[in-house]
Amino acid sequence: MVSVAIMGHGVVGSGVAEIITTHKNKLFNSVGEEIYIKKILDLREFPDSPLADRFTKSFDEILSDREIRIVVEVMGGTNPAYDYVKKCLLAGKSVVTSNKELVAKHGAELLAIAKEQNCNFLFEASVGGGIPIIRPMNQCLVANIVDEVAGILNGTTNFILTKMITDGMNFDDALKLAQDLGFAERNPEADVEGHDACRKICILASLAFGKHVYPEFVHTEGITKIALEDVKFAESYNSVIKLIGRVKRLEDGKLDIIVAPMMIPNSSQLANIDYEFNGIMVRGDCTGDVVFYGKGAGKLPTASAVVADVVDCVKHLKTRKYLFWTDGTDENIIPYTQSQTSMYIRVKSQNKDVAYSKAEEIFGNIKSIERDDVTNDVFAFVTPEMAYEDIEKKIQLLENDNINVLSQIRIGNL
Repeated sequence: MVSVAIMGHGVVGSGVAEIITTHKNKLFNSVGEEIYIKKILDLREFPDSPLADRFTKSFDEILSDREIRIVVEVMGGTNPAYDYVKKCLLAGKSVVTSNKELVAKHGAELLAIAKEQNCNFLFEASVGGGIPIIRPMNQCLVANIVDEVAGILNGTTNFILTKMITDGMNFDDALKLAQDLGFAERNPEADVEGHDACRKICILASLAFGKHVYPEFVHTEGITKIALEDVKFAESYNSVIKLIGRVKRLEDGKLDIIVAPMMIPNSSQLANIDYEFNGIMVRGDCTGDVVFYGKGAGKLPTASAVVADVVDCVKHLKTRKYLFWTDGTDENIIPYTQSQTSMYIRVKSQNKDVAYSKAEEIFGNIKSIERDDVTNDVFAFVTPEMAYEDIEKKIQLLENDNINVLSQIRIGNL
Protein backbone atom coordinates (compact mmCIF):
# COMPACT_ATOMS: atom_id res chain seq x y z
CA MET A 1 0.00 0.00 0.00
CA VAL A 2 1.25 3.48 -0.92
CA SER A 3 -0.08 6.36 1.17
CA VAL A 4 -0.76 9.70 -0.50
CA ALA A 5 -1.97 13.08 0.71
CA ILE A 6 -4.08 15.60 -1.22
CA MET A 7 -3.61 19.30 -0.50
CA GLY A 8 -6.79 21.06 -1.54
CA HIS A 9 -10.32 19.69 -1.86
CA GLY A 10 -11.77 22.03 -4.46
CA VAL A 11 -12.93 21.07 -7.95
CA VAL A 12 -9.77 19.20 -8.97
CA GLY A 13 -8.85 17.91 -5.51
CA SER A 14 -12.27 16.34 -4.98
CA GLY A 15 -11.98 14.83 -8.46
CA VAL A 16 -8.63 13.26 -7.57
CA ALA A 17 -10.12 11.76 -4.40
CA GLU A 18 -13.10 10.49 -6.37
CA ILE A 19 -11.01 8.77 -9.04
CA ILE A 20 -8.61 7.15 -6.57
CA THR A 21 -11.59 5.88 -4.54
CA THR A 22 -13.86 4.71 -7.37
CA HIS A 23 -11.09 3.33 -9.61
CA LYS A 24 -9.34 1.52 -6.79
CA ASN A 25 -9.17 -1.85 -8.55
CA LYS A 26 -8.14 -0.38 -11.89
CA LEU A 27 -5.27 1.48 -10.25
CA PHE A 28 -4.23 -1.59 -8.27
CA ASN A 29 -4.01 -3.60 -11.48
CA SER A 30 -1.81 -0.89 -12.99
CA VAL A 31 0.74 -0.61 -10.17
CA GLY A 32 0.32 -3.79 -8.13
CA GLU A 33 -0.30 -1.85 -4.94
CA GLU A 34 -3.21 -0.05 -3.33
CA ILE A 35 -3.09 3.76 -3.54
CA TYR A 36 -4.46 4.91 -0.18
CA ILE A 37 -5.54 8.47 0.59
CA LYS A 38 -4.26 9.03 4.13
CA LYS A 39 -4.70 12.80 4.51
CA ILE A 40 -6.62 15.59 2.80
CA LEU A 41 -5.58 19.15 3.64
CA ASP A 42 -8.27 21.82 3.57
CA LEU A 43 -9.39 24.62 5.88
CA ARG A 44 -13.04 23.80 5.28
CA GLU A 45 -15.15 21.04 6.86
CA PHE A 46 -16.52 18.17 4.79
CA PRO A 47 -18.60 16.15 7.27
CA ASP A 48 -20.61 14.41 4.53
CA SER A 49 -17.57 13.16 2.63
CA PRO A 50 -16.89 9.39 2.76
CA LEU A 51 -13.31 10.44 3.55
CA ALA A 52 -14.33 12.85 6.33
CA ASP A 53 -12.05 11.16 8.89
CA ARG A 54 -8.96 11.87 6.79
CA PHE A 55 -9.27 15.65 6.57
CA THR A 56 -6.79 17.85 8.38
CA LYS A 57 -6.12 21.57 8.62
CA SER A 58 -2.46 21.05 9.53
CA PHE A 59 0.16 20.81 6.79
CA ASP A 60 2.65 19.56 9.38
CA GLU A 61 0.62 16.37 9.77
CA ILE A 62 1.37 15.59 6.14
CA LEU A 63 4.99 16.71 6.21
CA SER A 64 5.87 14.72 9.33
CA ASP A 65 4.08 11.52 8.31
CA ARG A 66 6.78 9.22 6.94
CA GLU A 67 4.20 6.82 5.51
CA ILE A 68 3.01 9.50 3.07
CA ARG A 69 5.27 9.07 0.06
CA ILE A 70 3.34 11.11 -2.53
CA VAL A 71 1.66 14.49 -2.09
CA VAL A 72 -0.88 15.93 -4.55
CA GLU A 73 -0.97 19.75 -4.64
CA VAL A 74 -4.20 21.09 -6.13
CA MET A 75 -4.65 24.28 -4.08
CA GLY A 76 -3.66 26.65 -6.89
CA GLY A 77 -1.65 29.87 -6.70
CA THR A 78 1.82 30.06 -5.20
CA ASN A 79 1.07 30.95 -1.59
CA PRO A 80 1.24 28.65 0.36
CA ALA A 81 1.57 26.07 -2.42
CA TYR A 82 5.21 26.91 -3.21
CA ASP A 83 6.32 26.66 0.41
CA TYR A 84 4.41 23.41 1.00
CA VAL A 85 5.63 21.74 -2.20
CA LYS A 86 9.23 22.75 -1.56
CA LYS A 87 9.12 21.35 1.99
CA CYS A 88 7.58 18.08 0.76
CA LEU A 89 10.28 17.64 -1.87
CA LEU A 90 13.05 18.45 0.64
CA ALA A 91 11.55 15.74 2.88
CA GLY A 92 11.90 13.24 0.04
CA LYS A 93 8.19 13.07 -0.81
CA SER A 94 7.25 13.04 -4.48
CA VAL A 95 4.83 15.80 -5.48
CA VAL A 96 2.19 15.88 -8.20
CA THR A 97 0.55 19.19 -9.12
CA SER A 98 -1.92 20.72 -11.56
CA ASN A 99 -0.72 24.20 -10.61
CA LYS A 100 0.48 25.96 -13.77
CA GLU A 101 1.37 29.17 -11.94
CA LEU A 102 3.61 27.24 -9.54
CA VAL A 103 5.39 25.34 -12.32
CA ALA A 104 5.79 28.42 -14.53
CA LYS A 105 7.31 30.46 -11.70
CA HIS A 106 9.30 27.84 -9.78
CA GLY A 107 9.60 24.75 -11.99
CA ALA A 108 13.38 24.82 -12.41
CA GLU A 109 14.00 25.16 -8.66
CA LEU A 110 11.52 22.45 -7.68
CA LEU A 111 12.82 20.03 -10.31
CA ALA A 112 16.35 20.59 -9.00
CA ILE A 113 15.25 19.80 -5.45
CA ALA A 114 13.45 16.66 -6.62
CA LYS A 115 16.63 15.56 -8.38
CA GLU A 116 18.74 16.15 -5.26
CA GLN A 117 16.29 14.25 -3.06
CA ASN A 118 15.79 11.40 -5.56
CA CYS A 119 12.03 11.96 -5.70
CA ASN A 120 9.65 13.17 -8.38
CA PHE A 121 7.96 16.44 -9.24
CA LEU A 122 5.32 15.80 -11.92
CA PHE A 123 2.80 18.20 -13.46
CA GLU A 124 1.01 16.67 -16.45
CA ALA A 125 -2.24 18.44 -15.53
CA SER A 126 -0.64 21.91 -15.46
CA VAL A 127 -1.00 22.24 -19.25
CA GLY A 128 -4.07 21.13 -21.14
CA GLY A 129 -6.01 19.66 -18.22
CA GLY A 130 -6.80 16.10 -19.27
CA ILE A 131 -4.86 16.32 -22.54
CA PRO A 132 -1.64 14.28 -22.35
CA ILE A 133 1.15 16.62 -23.44
CA ILE A 134 3.98 16.73 -20.84
CA ARG A 135 4.57 12.99 -20.86
CA PRO A 136 4.38 12.62 -24.66
CA MET A 137 6.83 15.49 -25.14
CA ASN A 138 9.18 14.10 -22.50
CA GLN A 139 8.99 10.46 -23.64
CA CYS A 140 7.23 9.72 -26.93
CA LEU A 141 8.80 12.62 -28.86
CA VAL A 142 12.20 12.45 -27.16
CA ALA A 143 13.91 11.35 -30.41
CA ASN A 144 12.81 14.59 -32.09
CA ILE A 145 14.46 17.96 -32.13
CA VAL A 146 11.47 20.19 -31.40
CA ASP A 147 11.41 23.24 -33.64
CA GLU A 148 8.15 24.80 -32.51
CA VAL A 149 5.27 24.42 -30.06
CA ALA A 150 2.04 26.36 -30.59
CA GLY A 151 -1.45 26.00 -29.35
CA ILE A 152 -4.82 27.10 -28.12
CA LEU A 153 -4.05 26.84 -24.42
CA ASN A 154 -7.03 28.51 -22.77
CA GLY A 155 -10.57 27.19 -23.05
CA THR A 156 -12.26 30.37 -21.81
CA THR A 157 -10.86 32.60 -24.54
CA ASN A 158 -11.44 29.92 -27.15
CA PHE A 159 -15.10 29.68 -26.11
CA ILE A 160 -15.50 33.46 -26.34
CA LEU A 161 -13.86 33.67 -29.77
CA THR A 162 -15.91 30.70 -31.02
CA LYS A 163 -19.15 32.44 -30.04
CA MET A 164 -17.97 35.57 -31.84
CA ILE A 165 -17.16 33.52 -34.94
CA THR A 166 -20.18 31.21 -35.07
CA ASP A 167 -22.93 33.34 -33.53
CA GLY A 168 -21.76 36.88 -34.29
CA MET A 169 -21.68 37.82 -30.61
CA ASN A 170 -19.59 40.77 -29.51
CA PHE A 171 -16.82 40.25 -26.96
CA ASP A 172 -18.72 41.52 -23.90
CA ASP A 173 -21.77 39.33 -24.57
CA ALA A 174 -19.65 36.26 -25.27
CA LEU A 175 -17.70 36.82 -22.06
CA LYS A 176 -20.90 37.14 -20.03
CA LEU A 177 -22.20 33.89 -21.54
CA ALA A 178 -18.92 32.15 -20.68
CA GLN A 179 -19.28 33.37 -17.09
CA ASP A 180 -22.92 32.27 -16.90
CA LEU A 181 -21.96 28.78 -18.13
CA GLY A 182 -19.06 28.50 -15.70
CA PHE A 183 -16.30 28.63 -18.34
CA ALA A 184 -15.05 32.01 -17.12
CA GLU A 185 -14.38 33.30 -13.62
CA ARG A 186 -16.15 36.36 -12.23
CA ASN A 187 -12.77 38.06 -12.60
CA PRO A 188 -11.67 36.76 -16.03
CA GLU A 189 -8.44 38.78 -16.26
CA ALA A 190 -6.05 35.80 -16.14
CA ASP A 191 -7.86 34.26 -19.10
CA VAL A 192 -8.83 37.17 -21.35
CA GLU A 193 -5.54 39.05 -20.86
CA GLY A 194 -3.54 35.94 -21.80
CA HIS A 195 -1.79 35.27 -18.46
CA ASP A 196 -3.08 31.70 -18.18
CA ALA A 197 -1.92 30.83 -21.70
CA CYS A 198 1.42 32.50 -20.96
CA ARG A 199 2.10 30.23 -17.97
CA LYS A 200 1.32 27.17 -20.07
CA ILE A 201 3.52 28.08 -23.02
CA CYS A 202 6.32 28.83 -20.54
CA ILE A 203 6.07 25.27 -19.20
CA LEU A 204 6.02 23.76 -22.70
CA ALA A 205 8.94 25.93 -23.82
CA SER A 206 10.98 24.97 -20.76
CA LEU A 207 10.32 21.30 -21.42
CA ALA A 208 10.97 21.49 -25.16
CA PHE A 209 14.18 23.51 -25.02
CA GLY A 210 15.66 22.58 -21.66
CA LYS A 211 15.91 25.98 -19.93
CA HIS A 212 13.30 27.61 -17.74
CA VAL A 213 11.28 30.32 -19.46
CA TYR A 214 9.68 32.65 -16.93
CA PRO A 215 6.34 34.40 -17.66
CA GLU A 216 7.93 37.83 -17.32
CA PHE A 217 10.13 37.01 -20.34
CA VAL A 218 7.09 36.51 -22.59
CA HIS A 219 5.24 39.31 -24.39
CA THR A 220 1.57 38.63 -23.71
CA GLU A 221 -1.55 40.07 -25.30
CA GLY A 222 -5.17 39.12 -24.60
CA ILE A 223 -8.36 39.16 -26.65
CA THR A 224 -10.13 42.17 -25.14
CA LYS A 225 -9.43 44.34 -28.19
CA ILE A 226 -10.79 41.83 -30.72
CA ALA A 227 -13.88 43.29 -32.40
CA LEU A 228 -16.61 41.52 -34.31
CA GLU A 229 -15.46 43.41 -37.42
CA ASP A 230 -12.07 41.69 -37.13
CA VAL A 231 -13.76 38.29 -36.93
CA LYS A 232 -15.66 39.07 -40.15
CA PHE A 233 -12.54 40.23 -41.95
CA ALA A 234 -10.77 37.05 -40.83
CA GLU A 235 -13.58 35.00 -42.37
CA SER A 236 -13.11 36.84 -45.67
CA TYR A 237 -9.41 35.99 -45.44
CA ASN A 238 -10.28 32.28 -44.99
CA SER A 239 -9.04 32.44 -41.42
CA VAL A 240 -10.21 32.40 -37.82
CA ILE A 241 -8.91 34.35 -34.83
CA LYS A 242 -7.49 32.30 -31.95
CA LEU A 243 -5.46 33.19 -28.89
CA ILE A 244 -2.18 31.39 -29.52
CA GLY A 245 0.77 30.63 -27.29
CA ARG A 246 3.75 29.93 -29.52
CA VAL A 247 7.46 29.30 -29.13
CA LYS A 248 9.91 28.44 -31.89
CA ARG A 249 13.63 27.97 -32.03
CA LEU A 250 15.44 30.21 -34.51
CA GLU A 251 18.49 29.25 -36.55
CA ASP A 252 20.84 30.88 -34.03
CA GLY A 253 19.32 28.81 -31.22
CA LYS A 254 17.41 31.68 -29.64
CA LEU A 255 13.70 31.42 -28.85
CA ASP A 256 10.88 33.48 -30.32
CA ILE A 257 8.02 33.20 -27.83
CA ILE A 258 4.74 35.08 -27.55
CA VAL A 259 1.10 34.87 -26.49
CA ALA A 260 -1.23 36.87 -28.73
CA PRO A 261 -4.37 36.67 -30.87
CA MET A 262 -3.53 35.40 -34.34
CA MET A 263 -5.38 34.87 -37.58
CA ILE A 264 -5.04 31.17 -38.32
CA PRO A 265 -5.75 29.88 -41.84
CA ASN A 266 -8.72 27.53 -42.11
CA SER A 267 -6.35 24.86 -43.41
CA SER A 268 -4.50 24.75 -40.06
CA GLN A 269 -5.13 21.82 -37.73
CA LEU A 270 -5.76 24.38 -34.98
CA ALA A 271 -8.43 26.32 -36.88
CA ASN A 272 -11.33 23.98 -36.11
CA ILE A 273 -10.65 23.61 -32.37
CA ASP A 274 -13.65 25.38 -30.89
CA TYR A 275 -15.46 26.25 -27.69
CA GLU A 276 -13.73 25.18 -24.45
CA PHE A 277 -11.40 22.71 -26.18
CA ASN A 278 -7.63 23.11 -26.34
CA GLY A 279 -5.23 22.06 -29.08
CA ILE A 280 -1.44 21.90 -28.91
CA MET A 281 0.79 21.39 -31.93
CA VAL A 282 4.34 20.11 -31.51
CA ARG A 283 6.53 20.43 -34.59
CA GLY A 284 9.39 17.90 -34.55
CA ASP A 285 12.11 17.26 -37.09
CA CYS A 286 11.23 13.55 -37.35
CA THR A 287 7.48 13.44 -36.80
CA GLY A 288 6.47 16.72 -38.39
CA ASP A 289 3.35 18.23 -36.82
CA VAL A 290 1.69 16.31 -33.98
CA VAL A 291 -1.48 17.77 -32.49
CA PHE A 292 -2.93 17.01 -29.06
CA TYR A 293 -6.63 17.84 -28.63
CA GLY A 294 -9.18 17.69 -25.84
CA LYS A 295 -10.80 19.50 -22.94
CA GLY A 296 -8.26 21.75 -21.31
CA ALA A 297 -10.01 21.98 -17.95
CA GLY A 298 -12.78 20.46 -15.89
CA LYS A 299 -12.97 18.39 -12.73
CA LEU A 300 -12.50 14.84 -13.98
CA PRO A 301 -10.33 15.48 -17.08
CA THR A 302 -7.80 17.41 -14.97
CA ALA A 303 -8.05 14.98 -12.06
CA SER A 304 -7.44 12.11 -14.48
CA ALA A 305 -4.10 13.65 -15.48
CA VAL A 306 -3.20 14.19 -11.82
CA VAL A 307 -3.93 10.57 -10.93
CA ALA A 308 -1.87 9.39 -13.91
CA ASP A 309 1.08 11.27 -12.40
CA VAL A 310 0.37 9.67 -9.01
CA VAL A 311 0.55 6.26 -10.68
CA ASP A 312 3.84 7.27 -12.30
CA CYS A 313 5.19 8.26 -8.88
CA VAL A 314 4.15 4.92 -7.40
CA LYS A 315 6.02 3.14 -10.18
CA HIS A 316 9.10 5.30 -9.52
CA LEU A 317 9.21 5.36 -5.72
CA LYS A 318 12.75 4.01 -5.63
CA THR A 319 13.98 5.55 -8.88
CA ARG A 320 13.60 9.11 -10.11
CA LYS A 321 11.64 9.63 -13.32
CA TYR A 322 13.73 11.83 -15.59
CA LEU A 323 11.83 15.06 -16.15
CA PHE A 324 14.10 18.05 -15.90
CA TRP A 325 15.20 21.43 -17.17
CA THR A 326 17.72 23.92 -15.86
CA ASP A 327 17.20 27.50 -14.78
CA GLY A 328 17.16 30.12 -17.51
CA THR A 329 17.45 33.82 -18.25
CA ASP A 330 16.04 36.00 -21.00
CA GLU A 331 19.39 36.01 -22.83
CA ASN A 332 18.27 33.23 -25.16
CA ILE A 333 14.90 34.89 -25.94
CA ILE A 334 14.64 37.54 -28.64
CA PRO A 335 12.69 40.75 -27.86
CA TYR A 336 9.17 40.42 -29.27
CA THR A 337 9.82 43.56 -31.33
CA GLN A 338 12.35 41.57 -33.38
CA SER A 339 9.94 38.72 -34.11
CA GLN A 340 9.16 38.31 -37.80
CA THR A 341 5.46 38.39 -38.62
CA SER A 342 2.93 39.59 -41.12
CA MET A 343 0.05 41.62 -39.74
CA TYR A 344 -3.64 42.12 -40.41
CA ILE A 345 -4.43 45.83 -40.12
CA ARG A 346 -7.89 47.43 -40.16
CA VAL A 347 -8.02 51.18 -40.78
CA LYS A 348 -10.48 54.03 -41.17
CA SER A 349 -10.00 57.02 -43.46
CA GLN A 350 -12.17 59.62 -45.14
CA ASN A 351 -10.56 58.86 -48.50
CA LYS A 352 -10.26 55.11 -48.81
CA ASP A 353 -8.40 55.07 -52.15
CA VAL A 354 -5.78 57.56 -51.02
CA ALA A 355 -5.34 55.71 -47.72
CA TYR A 356 -4.89 52.38 -49.50
CA SER A 357 -2.26 53.88 -51.81
CA LYS A 358 -0.49 55.30 -48.78
CA ALA A 359 -0.54 51.88 -47.08
CA GLU A 360 1.01 50.34 -50.21
CA GLU A 361 3.66 53.04 -50.27
CA ILE A 362 4.56 52.46 -46.61
CA PHE A 363 4.28 48.65 -46.33
CA GLY A 364 5.01 47.50 -49.86
CA ASN A 365 3.13 44.56 -51.36
CA ILE A 366 0.03 44.42 -49.15
CA LYS A 367 -2.94 42.06 -49.62
CA SER A 368 -6.35 43.68 -49.50
CA ILE A 369 -9.19 41.84 -47.70
CA GLU A 370 -12.45 42.47 -49.51
CA ARG A 371 -15.88 42.61 -47.90
CA ASP A 372 -19.17 43.81 -49.36
CA ASP A 373 -20.83 44.67 -46.04
CA VAL A 374 -18.37 47.30 -44.84
CA THR A 375 -18.65 51.08 -44.84
CA ASN A 376 -16.75 53.07 -47.48
CA ASP A 377 -14.35 54.57 -44.97
CA VAL A 378 -13.01 51.24 -43.59
CA PHE A 379 -10.71 48.69 -45.18
CA ALA A 380 -8.27 46.00 -44.09
CA PHE A 381 -5.07 44.52 -45.47
CA VAL A 382 -2.28 42.10 -44.62
CA THR A 383 1.32 43.26 -44.60
CA PRO A 384 4.38 41.39 -45.87
CA GLU A 385 6.39 39.60 -43.18
CA MET A 386 8.82 41.84 -41.32
CA ALA A 387 10.07 42.58 -37.81
CA TYR A 388 7.27 43.70 -35.50
CA GLU A 389 9.18 46.87 -34.61
CA ASP A 390 9.17 47.83 -38.31
CA ILE A 391 5.41 47.24 -38.49
CA GLU A 392 4.95 49.53 -35.49
CA LYS A 393 6.97 52.28 -37.16
CA LYS A 394 4.99 51.97 -40.37
CA ILE A 395 1.68 52.04 -38.47
CA GLN A 396 2.82 55.32 -36.93
CA LEU A 397 3.45 56.68 -40.42
CA LEU A 398 -0.14 55.79 -41.32
CA GLU A 399 -1.42 57.55 -38.23
CA ASN A 400 0.66 60.62 -39.09
CA ASP A 401 -1.26 60.82 -42.37
CA ASN A 402 -4.60 60.85 -40.50
CA ILE A 403 -5.28 57.20 -41.30
CA ASN A 404 -6.81 55.78 -38.13
CA VAL A 405 -5.58 52.24 -37.35
CA LEU A 406 -8.49 50.47 -35.64
CA SER A 407 -6.89 47.10 -34.99
CA GLN A 408 -3.89 44.90 -35.73
CA ILE A 409 -3.59 41.12 -35.41
CA ARG A 410 -0.67 38.84 -36.20
CA ILE A 411 -0.97 36.29 -38.98
CA GLY A 412 -0.21 32.84 -37.59
CA ASN A 413 1.11 30.48 -40.25
CA LEU A 414 0.51 27.28 -38.27
